Amino acid sequence: MATIGAVIGYKAGLTGLPLILTGGIFGGVMAVVMPALAQPVVRRITDSDDVALGHFCTIGYLVTAAVAKVVGKGSRSTEDLKLPDNFKFLQDTYLSMALVMVPMYLIPAVAAGPAFIAQYSNGMNYLMYAFMQSIQFVAGVFVLYSGVRLLLNELVPAFRGIAMRVVPDAKPALDCPVMFPYAPNAVIVGFLATTLGSIVGMLVFPMFGLAMILPGLLTNFFAGGTAGVFGNAMGGRRGAMIGGFVHGLFITILPAILVPMLESYGFTGVTFSDSDVISTGLVLGHAFQNNWLFVALFIAFVTALAWFVNGKSTKPQEEKIHETL
Repeated sequence: MATIGAVIGYKAGLTGLPLILTGGIFGGVMAVVMPALAQPVVRRITDSDDVALGHFCTIGYLVTAAVAKVVGKGSRSTEDLKLPDNFKFLQDTYLSMALVMVPMYLIPAVAAGPAFIAQYSNGMNYLMYAFMQSIQFVAGVFVLYSGVRLLLNELVPAFRGIAMRVVPDAKPALDCPVMFPYAPNAVIVGFLATTLGSIVGMLVFPMFGLAMILPGLLTNFFAGGTAGVFGNAMGGRRGAMIGGFVHGLFITILPAILVPMLESYGFTGVTFSDSDVISTGLVLGHAFQNNWLFVALFIAFVTALAWFVNGKSTKPQEEKIHETL
């Protein structure tokens, strides 16, 4: 957020204190406003008001939630999977994640071939190397989840004690993995759906003259997983799947829209990945170009999106489990 504010402000002719204040104030406002817009859905996910979501992909999450709200009526939660006795072991989050991640590593390894993988495997068989990488990924997620639980158990009470004295009723806005333990199956669904959407966007959007944006698995996992949690909260399984797919398209087209502006500043083949950061760049860039119509339309879009998502149908957590997919 600070980087894009500094770049666009500098290219608009700002230096020194005006540049610092412009980028800092705008970034600070976004860091407060976006968690506030997402808070009604976060309350629905966590069934509490103790934490907020502080991740600069919030506009993408609101898009996912809006789509899920439209398409997900009557859809069960991703966490309500009823498996036969022989497959109940898949109810374990990490086993089910391994079942998904192992093929996602093995298939590209087979496509790349042993000669290519040998550059990275240090003599290990290329298939075994891919398998071990997938298991390391799952182990990393286990560590991440453990850290999130520790954070919630230790940081939130400490923050509440500070907030009561300094900023009453303030809430800590934490990074997106804080949402993962509340709907681990939705994380996997959102990750896969976002990845599929970003691949489709990569192939389709260049046909309309936009830059080709290669999918980033880091963004797809963390932002896509969180989008899946938002989609599930608003529309169950169908919301997580369709909302996640639309999220993949959204986080592919948004960086492509920013590319021409950055190229005009001399940054060729470079863009950003987080939807809030890109939105900040677009708003600041068009504001410095006196294109106030774009600024007004974008603000109206985000306002309408938040109003639709956070309307009267945002029910408590216990009411969001629906009957059928």
